[in-house]
Amino acid sequence: MAERTGAEAGAEAVTGERKNGDGAGATVVSLGDGWENDGGAGRRPEDEAGRGIVVAFGQTMKTLRVREGLEREEFGRQLGYSASTIASFEQGRRIPTPRTIERADEVLGAGGLLCLWKEQVERAQYPVFFQGMAALEKEAVELVAYDTLVVKGLLQTEEYMRALLAMRRPPLDEETIEQRVTARLARRDIFERRPAPLLSFVLDEAILRRPYGGKSVLRGQLEHLLLIGQRRNVEIQVMPVDREDNAGVNGPFTVVTRKDGKKFVYAEAQGIGSLQTDPEQGVLAAARYGIIRSQALSPRESLELIEGVLGSL
Repeated sequence: MAERTGAEAGAEAVTGERKNGDGAGATVVSLGDGWENDGGAGRRPEDEAGRGIVVAFGQTMKTLRVREGLEREEFGRQLGYSASTIASFEQGRRIPTPRTIERADEVLGAGGLLCLWKEQVERAQYPVFFQGMAALEKEAVELVAYDTLVVKGLLQTEEYMRALLAMRRPPLDEETIEQRVTARLARRDIFERRPAPLLSFVLDEAILRRPYGGKSVLRGQLEHLLLIGQRRNVEIQVMPVDREDNAGVNGPFTVVTRKDGKKFVYAEAQGIGSLQTDPEQGVLAAARYGIIRSQALSPRESLELIEGVLGSL
């Protein structure tokens, strides 16, 4: 049996994927708190287990800091954080990035002890059903996505993220909001990775006109789209609202392609996350996305439209 990648193992652990007799992956659906729709009040046991990991890591880091005789202010200064942020790490209220964990291990002379937590802590920052998708993003050679309600998480500014999270009903607590923002910002490493993956996004035009968080937030988001759209490995397209034909009427979805050519399809709506591993569904979703791209404005036309909307604010 071939060794599974971390993403495939993660997808199986999260979704319960099982192989049938001919080795094909079955379509799987994970029900639970939605990534964009989670209310925080209905956390599942798996999500609480993830929080337990973050708290245990924070306690370990605090123990090592005290052993070294460092105050939070001094420790934070060496890591580039305030004392209050260090306190949040130690109390499990914020999740440090992998680079921060590596630096903390070095400063505290932990000899790799903190780094042992790195993968678990990184995984714990996502809702359990999204962990497989988060792992797949790290292995993607191509990621394509069609969105109709909000700007894709990978493309969001921090202000836009906070505006969306503040609108959740029932309301999210501040700790959860901070965790979600940190996790979403960490995923943007995909834009800096080498070799660079191919990234393509089609956004419904209506998204560009919804002033979530106010006009200043929308203005910053549109400016960010223009900057990201100039990257050579990124294409952003807009689906005009006046299109009479749209192959994306079934809603938003993302297709991730791994180096081995296998495609995964992720979709989410109303608290239901679905990660499909059936090869046939991956091929069909990729083909559907190709049709959507052909129906949308070209990348050049799309950036011009975004500039026009920005200029009207």
